[in-house]
Amino acid sequence: MGDLKQRLADALDGARRRSLGLLDPLSDEDLLTQHSPLMSPLVWDLAHVGHYEELWLLRAVARTQPIDAAHDDIYDAFRHARNERAKLKVLGPAEARSHIAMVRGQVLDVLEKVDLDPLVPLLTEGFVYGMVAQHEHQHDETMLATLQLMGSAYPHVAPPAPPGRALPAAEVLIPAGPFVMGTDSGAFAYDNERPAHVVDLDPFFIDTAPVTNGQYLAFVEAGGYDEPRFWSDAGWAHRTEAGLVAPQFWSPEGRGSWSVLRYGKRLDLPLDEPVQHVSWYEADAYARFAGKRLPTEAEWEKAAAGASAAPGDANLDQRHFGPAPVGAYPGGASRYGVEQMLGDVWEWTASDFTAYPGFVTFPYKEYSQVFYGVEYKVLRGGSWATSPLVARATFRNWDYPIRRQIFAGFRCARDV
Repeated sequence: MGDLKQRLADALDGARRRSLGLLDPLSDEDLLTQHSPLMSPLVWDLAHVGHYEELWLLRAVARTQPIDAAHDDIYDAFRHARNERAKLKVLGPAEARSHIAMVRGQVLDVLEKVDLDPLVPLLTEGFVYGMVAQHEHQHDETMLATLQLMGSAYPHVAPPAPPGRALPAAEVLIPAGPFVMGTDSGAFAYDNERPAHVVDLDPFFIDTAPVTNGQYLAFVEAGGYDEPRFWSDAGWAHRTEAGLVAPQFWSPEGRGSWSVLRYGKRLDLPLDEPVQHVSWYEADAYARFAGKRLPTEAEWEKAAAGASAAPGDANLDQRHFGPAPVGAYPGGASRYGVEQMLGDVWEWTASDFTAYPGFVTFPYKEYSQVFYGVEYKVLRGGSWATSPLVARATFRNWDYPIRRQIFAGFRCARDV
């Protein structure tokens, strides 16, 4: 197997070892239970990644016949909402593990023989293999969100994060001028990251680091959740209907102290860590409270130029099972000196999820195209639960502005 094929096989293997490692400590009942209407049963996710792999690395690449035609319905994310998936005739935990192992064996056999023809877009630089590996890592992050929603103790061992440090400045000036947004060259970049195009921006300030729990606590204690003037009309309506009073998983402990639930353990709120589990509406309200705003995704990407996701430079891959203190990863700073843009928390931006000029769907419209519109807000940068394979400055995530179970935080910006 050549160097490229070996790298592709290693990427697939890394994603699979991560998936199985996350689920191995759990009982069959844990895997089969729907722990939240927002999330699939964990065993559905496990079998789904195998089915997706079959679709793209066996059927699309090798033109094989379906292994089980019923899986095309059961494991199609667009045919069944998450809150319906526990009712489906899904594979049991042992069956799911056996099935995905069988698929992987066939995939590796095909990979050894396939011609990675640069004239075939799906195979150029191994794109489709990278797509499948990234897809599994993205589901691993989804499964980590499900494990958090379980509320019970999840056994894991993680080294402590490096200590934080005082930042050189609270915010950084990003100068006016054009920059190239998106990419044409990333071998594994998704269609929504393409094509590269020039965007000209006015100067702006952006926070050096994400907003911390301590900073957000000041908003909570100042009555920010009771002040309509800090909220958009839609945000205030949602805050009222949902009864929001603080980020998800926070709990008051009396005398001004707070705790946070993390994988079944209640911890003293770490004031120097980036806040997470806040919705876009909450992020937007805090920014107004602070006299600032959320950055657009173009501003965010320009400020992130040169940020590093290399080992030791960013908090990724569930290394610490939570965000690292602000200032803990100076080596990953962007060329402008903006820190912790890759890893720690996904960062809400002000932008709706829309297509770039010249966008072309590839290889299927259900990845990006069907989600374009004002209903979704863009998140950037990845979280502590994101794989380095996905963490890049051009990567675009998106979700509804009400979502809080994802590992999302934010940083603020302001005009010059």
